[in-house]
Amino acid sequence: MITSLITTLFVGILIIVLGAINMTGNISSLHSYHRHRVKEEDKKPFGKLVGFGSILCGIGTILLGAFLYFGEESALAVTLGLTFFGILFAIGLGISFYAMIKYNKGIF
Repeated sequence: MITSLITTLFVGILIIVLGAINMTGNISSLHSYHRHRVKEEDKKPFGKLVGFGSILCGIGTILLGAFLYFGEESALAVTLGLTFFGILFAIGLGISFYAMIKYNKGIF
């Protein structure tokens, strides 16, 4: 189980770091479609929203790994981990999609 904890921690931290980079207005980690369609003056607010959404997804991933590892014998811990992950991931994706629709006029 330690492998799954390390994996989820690594993935969660990576997502958080990328989100923090996006929040500075540096959207170079995003798909070229988003980089080219966002106006120069909108890159900072776009990056803040997408970055915040990414950070929420990363926190959800870390919480999932922690609940699964520390509560591996408890169905309640697994349920809580999946619930927190699902809620934070859904909110994070929602915020990111909102930013894409607002500043790109679409997600694709």
